[in-house]
Amino acid sequence: MEGIDYDPARTEQRILCASCGTVIAPNPANMCVNCIRGDVDITEGIPKQATIHFCRGCDRYLQPPNLWVKADLESRELLALCLKKLRGLNKVRLVDAGFIWTEPHSKRVKVKLTIQKEVFAATILQQVFVTEFIVANQHCEECQRVDAQLTWKAVVQVRQKVLHKRTFLWLEQLILKHNAHKDTTNIKEYRDGLDFYYVNRTHAAKMVDFLQAVVPMKMKQSEQLISQDTHSGTSTFKFTYSIELVPICKDDLVCLTPRLARQLSDTNPLVLCNRVSNSVNFLDPNTLKVVDLRAPVFWDAPFASLCEAKDLVEFYVIDSQLEGPQNGRWALATVEVCRSSDMSRTFLVRTHLGHILNAGDHVLGYDLTHANFNSDNWDNLLGNAKTRGSVPDVFLVKKSYPNARKKGKSRGWKLKTLGKEEELELVNRGKSEKARQEMDYELFLRDIEEDSELRGMINLYKDPAAKAAAEAAALLAAAQQGAHAGDAMDADGVVEDDDEEPEEDFPEVDVDELLEDMDALKIVDAPSDEVAPDEGNDDMME
Repeated sequence: MEGIDYDPARTEQRILCASCGTVIAPNPANMCVNCIRGDVDITEGIPKQATIHFCRGCDRYLQPPNLWVKADLESRELLALCLKKLRGLNKVRLVDAGFIWTEPHSKRVKVKLTIQKEVFAATILQQVFVTEFIVANQHCEECQRVDAQLTWKAVVQVRQKVLHKRTFLWLEQLILKHNAHKDTTNIKEYRDGLDFYYVNRTHAAKMVDFLQAVVPMKMKQSEQLISQDTHSGTSTFKFTYSIELVPICKDDLVCLTPRLARQLSDTNPLVLCNRVSNSVNFLDPNTLKVVDLRAPVFWDAPFASLCEAKDLVEFYVIDSQLEGPQNGRWALATVEVCRSSDMSRTFLVRTHLGHILNAGDHVLGYDLTHANFNSDNWDNLLGNAKTRGSVPDVFLVKKSYPNARKKGKSRGWKLKTLGKEEELELVNRGKSEKARQEMDYELFLRDIEEDSELRGMINLYKDPAAKAAAEAAALLAAAQQGAHAGDAMDADGVVEDDDEEPEEDFPEVDVDELLEDMDALKIVDAPSDEVAPDEGNDDMME
């Protein structure tokens, strides 16, 4: 008799819930999920509503006890701040946390939390719930001082005793690039400088350190007693840092004293200011020698420049011959020039621009044939028989591009500016003063175009509006040229063109050097399909 195989069917064991009698799978609690949820609430002790404080003046949130932090909506920083406001999270295990979308103007921030906690022996309950945060407005201490007109405890006053603003235009771009103005409460513009106001003395000291690293200057510090408490021995002061910049700018003609010329590697007393950084860089066009003058040495025996950019005269290059010596980007050459407005007299000049000047070019320089300066250094230079013959009639500075400038081609880039508050004397300035400032700004833009080293020190941004305007102007010019083509014909049918061709080596800013203006970009968020979950979504994990 053959044996019969017995294979009983395996069935899952079931028990009754100890509370409601429902048939359930066995678990250590011997209770169903609904009964466990009814008897135990693992979210107990965690608030479902809380308040966070927001400063509308500086867009920062309060992180207790007294720290204000910058955080965007639905950012990791804001989520961390909200979780720190919830008490009781240390008693449970936080599995997940995220934002639920709300209207930005609703002053409500909703956070979805998923937590776990062991409720019975070897029984872990997971629960999802939503906590709502109410955004309350509260001014931080800095904004309270601004609203109460107690705007500053320290001020940095930057001044330069010159008639133009090109130095401050360059300094403004340096400040923007390095974000050195981030702690200022206000910036005021005066006729000869800027004032930076701070609520903390350490922030003003940082600005002073930054200025010492980028410009030649001298500084004087003063303080004013505001209030004093004799019982606690505390006092309140206002601090002022007065900074004066060296009154010498790029392309200025300078006459040094014989003693200072000997200290600077025995250079020629008549030199050209080549660059201004934390020191003043001078160039001797006759020998291509470059020397640096430190700010402390200058302030021991200060002097003013003989000529500045407004005194430049345009010359026409008749002939140019290289002499051989070179120093970096400079090449020594002998150039025959004449004034563009008077070609009856020519001059032979030694210049450092030999690598870029050719016959037919235009160049800017200082005409010293009939110059008379109110300077003791200049009088001593002419009075000394040894140095009198070394004074040239013409001092060439930089190449000019008059033909290309006449075209009026718009620039495809732009600069950012500081948010400055102008004083009353600047608001009510006349037309001549406005025209002078516009000319200073135009000269500064030309310096940026012609000097690659200067462009590397600042940030240039793309200007879409200028590009569209240039395209529209080109189309209009082409249409006008086609409509009036017959007017430019002479009797023999030859087209007469009085406009000269622009210079081939006209400097232009490469598009690779430009940055995108993030403030001008409009970023639209994609519509969210996220649906708020059910607050009663609970699971039991064993």
